[in-house]
Amino acid sequence: MSTASKVVAQNRRARHDYHIEEHIEAGLALTGSEVKSLRGGRASIGEAYAGEKDGELYLLNAHISEYGPANRFGHDPRRPRKLLVHRKELNRLLGQVRRAGYTLVPLSIYFNARGLAKLDLGLAKGKRKEDRREDVKQRDWQRQKARLLRDRG
Repeated sequence: MSTASKVVAQNRRARHDYHIEEHIEAGLALTGSEVKSLRGGRASIGEAYAGEKDGELYLLNAHISEYGPANRFGHDPRRPRKLLVHRKELNRLLGQVRRAGYTLVPLSIYFNARGLAKLDLGLAKGKRKEDRREDVKQRDWQRQKARLLRDRG
């Protein structure tokens, strides 16, 4: 994700529930009213996931609110949205999901420097309860260490 991007929606829970092993930038096939809603920041990907449908990759269960002025040309807020990735990358990702038990988790939706809507997709493995506890301990230790160094020096 570049520095000149505007984040529209984030899935903050994803890093808590999953080990993110790889980031993939995917384009989104959207209608005009969906783009207008995204520009207004009216989207949620907290419960969303990416999955295969007819050999293609789709963003499922993401909520992009209806755009009021679009009136009768609006869209269904929870419709499946096609993800645009290169065929070679698509085959690699689907192979990982099928064989190795990975999950494709949407991390954020943003507009890149050219103004195109992109999805930051994470190739992830689920965390167990012990892993989450260990992460909390590590985070607390890093915070405490930083505090000690700051007070000391």
